[in-house]
Amino acid sequence: MNTQTHTREGGCTCGHVRYQVVSEPMIVHGCHCRGCQKNSGSAFAVNALFEADRVTVVSGTVEEIAVPTPSGTGQDITRCTKCKVAVWSNYNMGGLRKHIRFIRVGTLDDPDQFPPDVHIYTSSKQPWVILPSADRRVSEFYEFAETWSPASLERLSKIEATAGIKIS
Repeated sequence: MNTQTHTREGGCTCGHVRYQVVSEPMIVHGCHCRGCQKNSGSAFAVNALFEADRVTVVSGTVEEIAVPTPSGTGQDITRCTKCKVAVWSNYNMGGLRKHIRFIRVGTLDDPDQFPPDVHIYTSSKQPWVILPSADRRVSEFYEFAETWSPASLERLSKIEATAGIKIS
């Protein structure tokens, strides 16, 4: 993960929605679950997790669409009101839904800077997707303490305190 902090920008395909993110991601997931495959129309989704208050819509309008998930808790996908491209999602994540944004890395102006820190739900990975041998991966989901950096765990702890929920 890149350790330099600065403002990054992204947006939808049509350019109506522009957003800014002010920080480094807490972690970047390459998610291979069937839900991400269906929602992205691809083999996996790459999401960078940021505190919600560090993500700002600069221009345009977005809409949240509730989508079911295998866990039953659902997710809220935030999309451009014009082109309908998904720019981020909010998952339940133990009750932290409104506190963490899963930015779709491909919507960032410079998506190359955020390769996955970990590949999750590789048990449902498409067999033709070959992961680099050095990449961290888990069959389903991971243990936070074993996967997140100490700095990211500290940020997560602050979110948990604000929400009054302990997930890690």
